[in-house]
Amino acid sequence: MYRLIKQEGRAKRGEFTTVHGVIQTPVFMNVGTVAAIKGAVSTADLEQIGTQVELSNTYHLHVRPGDRIIKQMGGLHKFMSWNKPILTDSGGFQVFSLAGLRKIKEEGVTFRSHIDGHKIFMGPEESMQIQSNLGSTIAMAFDECAPSKADRMYVQNSVERTTRWLQRCQAEMKRLNSLEDTVNPHQLLFGINQGAIYEDIRIEHAKRIAEMDLDGYAVGGLAVGETHEEMYHILDEVVPYLPVNKPTYLMGVGTPANILEGVERGVDFFDCVYPTRNGRHGHLYTNHGKINLFNAKYELDGRPIEEGCNCPACQRYSRAYIRHLLKAKEMLGMRLCVLHNLYFYNTMMTEIRDALDAGRFAEYKKQKLDSMATPLE
Repeated sequence: MYRLIKQEGRAKRGEFTTVHGVIQTPVFMNVGTVAAIKGAVSTADLEQIGTQVELSNTYHLHVRPGDRIIKQMGGLHKFMSWNKPILTDSGGFQVFSLAGLRKIKEEGVTFRSHIDGHKIFMGPEESMQIQSNLGSTIAMAFDECAPSKADRMYVQNSVERTTRWLQRCQAEMKRLNSLEDTVNPHQLLFGINQGAIYEDIRIEHAKRIAEMDLDGYAVGGLAVGETHEEMYHILDEVVPYLPVNKPTYLMGVGTPANILEGVERGVDFFDCVYPTRNGRHGHLYTNHGKINLFNAKYELDGRPIEEGCNCPACQRYSRAYIRHLLKAKEMLGMRLCVLHNLYFYNTMMTEIRDALDAGRFAEYKKQKLDSMATPLE
């Protein structure tokens, strides 16, 4: 159940109640692809840095260790020792990212495993069954993420098939939730809007899926090659056609600036690998832009990554020490950097929610963007 608390323009402040707790929105979901955050970050760490939702990958967990094993272990929450909400993507993005290893038909998609090359078939029913075995809080519908610059006819056909797949997902989810041995009988389903950068296809698809009364709605197929301006334009055009009384999720986005722009356009949920991936390479987010700890100027820098930051890294360690760890290829260096970046993102979302509560989001957005564009040494 989504409760809209306040709006400032299109920007929404809300609460989304799930069986695993209430999600305060807007929210950034921390990405743990294989039920773990890359960089040796534990679920206890996630609690400490204010994570609300963890996101895991259906395809990867199906391949290893296997969704049936996770079901036998009591579901993904018990398996990874995390009692807050989990969102699992559907495996549909692999239709896009494993382009050279798949074949798409009406029934579903045949993949070649990226691990050992064996064939995997996944359609709407299989995706729902895997996600049901995982027992995630929110399951994503199975879709095709068409390339942003794909031919119009290809995109039109793809979107129509994605709509048919969504109907099959909804029916299968209802069936699975009614089974006696299901891990989570209250599993929620989000549909996904597609259409590349063709605004009319996007809008028509948004209208069609909005009629299906799903638990939430995602905008997929963005941040896959189009410009930021094209992405923002699609959001401007599409989000108004998605139900305001349901959460809107912008998949795979993005930078702090992308998130601020998304919130302004009515987006509630975000996820992205940037904070973890960049952290593992010593690229750190601060309120004055990104810094690269591999730079020699930090060799004797006794300051924390960012003055005033309350993350576990900044509370105890210097830039010089963390740089040394990275240069020495010590896992602790990556771990501290990932913790800092995730804390930065999670804290920014808290600031966004506070600004919306106070009716000053526009002011906050401008201050944040101006600050991040003014680097401090």
